[in-house]
Amino acid sequence: MSPRALNRATLARQLLLERADLTVPEAVRRVVALQAQHPASPYVALWNRVARFDPADLDAALADRAVVKASLLRIALHLVHAEDYETVHTAMQPSLRAARLHDPRFAVSGISIDEAHALVPYLLAYAAGPRTGAELEAWVDARVPETPRGAWWALRTFAPLRHVPTGGPWSFGTSASYVAAGTDALPRVTTAFDDALPALVRRYLEGFGPASVADVSQVAMIPRARVRAAVKTLGDTVDRFAGPDGAELLDVPGAPRPDEDVPAPPRLLGMWDETLLAYADRSRVVPPDVRPLVTRSNGDVLPTVLVDGYVVGVWRPVAEGVEVTTYRSVPDDAWPALEAEARSLVAFLAGRDPAPFARYGHWWAKLPAGDVRTIGAA
Repeated sequence: MSPRALNRATLARQLLLERADLTVPEAVRRVVALQAQHPASPYVALWNRVARFDPADLDAALADRAVVKASLLRIALHLVHAEDYETVHTAMQPSLRAARLHDPRFAVSGISIDEAHALVPYLLAYAAGPRTGAELEAWVDARVPETPRGAWWALRTFAPLRHVPTGGPWSFGTSASYVAAGTDALPRVTTAFDDALPALVRRYLEGFGPASVADVSQVAMIPRARVRAAVKTLGDTVDRFAGPDGAELLDVPGAPRPDEDVPAPPRLLGMWDETLLAYADRSRVVPPDVRPLVTRSNGDVLPTVLVDGYVVGVWRPVAEGVEVTTYRSVPDDAWPALEAEARSLVAFLAGRDPAPFARYGHWWAKLPAGDVRTIGAA
């Protein structure tokens, strides 16, 4: 595949070539996972992907647990379809545990890894109904003799706990609440992880393919050797072909692979949009010269402007509409469509929070000069 054909395949899987007429749970299933570190991000992501998206529909899907929020891919908060949660969480267990139980912040708790594991079934029983983070931390405090916060910090990430909606404007606030995703203790047998990993690889390819072993390894934070073993298990149920650099790409048969000349409409993606993060080689959507501008030194990924399928700059709401700063040339005929997107975004945000990412505004003072325009005035 050429680089441009790879770009179009990614946009098709992520519903960014055309807004889809899907329910919210169906859309989340299609794209596999939506980054949810910031509560507004999945709402903006679905506004970009779903025709006539009503944020109340995501509120309802979260309240009904048709869509769930938990620590999953890249040890970060994501929304996934409820039916995908068990597969993703089980396959991610080695990464989730290692990221926490081998961290100095857990070591200060004074308990062993085995003792942390032993707490899990009792923690889940206590969280059979919704519990605030403060309640769960106090529960752990009473059972850990030394510095308890290290234990809760680890448990809240790798234990099967879902986040419970706490209210508007984006369903989740700064103080988290949790509920047990199930009543069983975590699987302790390695084969449980290995059984789930091929299913995760396949789901990843459905939403983000074609992709390489390195891409899957990066998004799941799983060693490449384990990914290769999972791919071997999938056998001839996946397609294999050469990518732009000659490296092997994997894909599911019959998945969309549009022609590279298919038009890609402009989009205004929210912070940490998963399309920008789900690959080891992110140049399929983010040009290398633009990536250090939109991905900041601490990992923050700013709201981005897509033109012809590629990131050309960043955006932020301002009093007059949407301010876009571009670092690549934007054709004159792209601006009317960007203007329409900006007007729609302003109207969408006005109903909830006109400036949802305002706390990250300090990054704009550190950006280099670009072509700055304000578009989308009401």
